[in-house]
Amino acid sequence: MVKVIGLNSGSSFDGVDVVLVEIENGADGYPKRPKFIAGNSYDWPKPVADMVLRAFENKISLFELNRLNYLAGAVYAESARSFMRAQNLKPGDVEVIGFDGQTIYQEPPVHSLLRNYDDSEDLVSRWLDGPYPCGLQIGEPSIVAVACETPVVTQFRPMEHALGGTGAPLMQYLDYVAFRDIGPILTLNIGGIANCHRADADRSKMMAFDTGPGNVMIDHVMRAKFNKPYDKNGDVARSGKVDEKLMGFLKEHDFFKRPVPRSAWRLDFGSRYADKVMADYKHLSDKDLVATVTEFAAYAITRSITDNVKSIGEISTIMASGGGTRNGYLMERLAAYMPRGLRLTLSDEFGVPAAFKEAIKFATLAHATVNHLANNIPAASGAVNFAILGKLVLPPRMAKV
Repeated sequence: MVKVIGLNSGSSFDGVDVVLVEIENGADGYPKRPKFIAGNSYDWPKPVADMVLRAFENKISLFELNRLNYLAGAVYAESARSFMRAQNLKPGDVEVIGFDGQTIYQEPPVHSLLRNYDDSEDLVSRWLDGPYPCGLQIGEPSIVAVACETPVVTQFRPMEHALGGTGAPLMQYLDYVAFRDIGPILTLNIGGIANCHRADADRSKMMAFDTGPGNVMIDHVMRAKFNKPYDKNGDVARSGKVDEKLMGFLKEHDFFKRPVPRSAWRLDFGSRYADKVMADYKHLSDKDLVATVTEFAAYAITRSITDNVKSIGEISTIMASGGGTRNGYLMERLAAYMPRGLRLTLSDEFGVPAAFKEAIKFATLAHATVNHLANNIPAASGAVNFAILGKLVLPPRMAKV
């Protein structure tokens, strides 16, 4: 059994979560369910956070993005180092630190075109003219390796992209190793963007896809209308009234027409889209706007599940995690939309704290990487093969001089 650290800052962009877990491999060679030891969250320094928010909107220069990559790496490093000191962890106590970096941009594959795309002799055309995916995660891992004197694995998505996979979501590997003994089961992560996964001992039956907005539109409206980062417990939404005309407009979003596996990002439901909604429906009260986008988040999650999980009748439990689970009203509305017979619960029930599951995911992925274990699920992502995701950076203490 080894100790592993995972870090995460997701599409909600509400801080850096850091966890310490213990991982032991099972008889089949794959990790058993990680054992959560401790976790904490650290704020992004405001000057850096402001730059990241502008980067989401493509409003910084290439030169600024270069420096931001190092700044983000320093934020991750400071978070991990502070956490290690709090836990009395020394270099060598931790097998590896895993984090993906802050996603700035992602472009999913066009699966309908990939099926008939012949690029066997021309790799360049895959991205010059073709339908292959790409993305950018920032946070220079060398800074983390130096500050923590610990091996680091980061940037898990590019290998998936090279294999034609979505690269997002990435939760399915943790779901496989953690819940393969109790599947089939659905898991739901509600971050800025929400995603759903079917966990199964048979990896060929697994699924993973983004369902649409989780917190991203709610948080944006709250910042714009109430100068608050989020709707605490959903109290504002609870006090408002859902506008059916706006709901009708939101339900027609092109996102729902994309086949799974699919991924979403802020270009789908981010500030530009939310600003247009607020401008077009400015006659609505601020509370009604929050109530409606909260209702839409619950609707989008459930619609995506019922539209795409064909074997839902054999599944009895959906296990939720992520920051959205703290929004009590959103969870109530989600439960109201869920199909009969599908029980909604939190991942805490199974020993995986809902607030830290995404960070636990990156710890588990990193452990698999350094142990040369395939840590993707091709059936869930559309990748053409199993692979080892992640890039390894070794600390200075491991250099042979």
